[in-house]
Amino acid sequence: MAIPPQLPNAITIIRILCAPVFLWLLLADGGADGPLRWWAAVLFIVAIATDGIDGYLARRHDIVTNLGKLLDPIADKVLTGFAFVGLSILGELPWWVTIVVLIREIGITVYRFMVVSDHVLAAAWMGKLKTLAQGVALSLALLPLWTLVGDWIWWVNGITMTIAVILTIASGIDYVVSEVRAARSKREGSGR
Repeated sequence: MAIPPQLPNAITIIRILCAPVFLWLLLADGGADGPLRWWAAVLFIVAIATDGIDGYLARRHDIVTNLGKLLDPIADKVLTGFAFVGLSILGELPWWVTIVVLIREIGITVYRFMVVSDHVLAAAWMGKLKTLAQGVALSLALLPLWTLVGDWIWWVNGITMTIAVILTIASGIDYVVSEVRAARSKREGSGR
């Protein structure tokens, strides 16, 4: 069954549009552990899950586009960035964590736009792993599970967030190293 070629990119755009709604739900009642917090967490989880859906549809139906390669990681960064900022505003995540993550995410995004006329910098495997780790860590941090299972869940949240931050930094370094190597190879190739 054929799907509209615009569907994967439309899903990506919807993910971007969900981000401000999610942030409003998270902050509307000051981060209380009530219904708005649960709705915010569920919206985040559903939105971040669409990352796999749009990519799968594009690859499965051979409708991968340069626009999709550019928009998909940006949609992830917008959604996760809003989650990091929201958790820091609520005092549930240290600001230094959010700042480190945002510097990496904004830096890579700006670089993507700088090189877009030369080539599209698609997400690498480490970047995808980073997004998965961030999605899991943020989902656990957003869900008020402590109201159901107790305070020990904070340890789990801390461990998953630490893994996500380490992968965020490592994947940023990986992108820089890969791009430097590619630029060096291109210069050496054109110099022959």
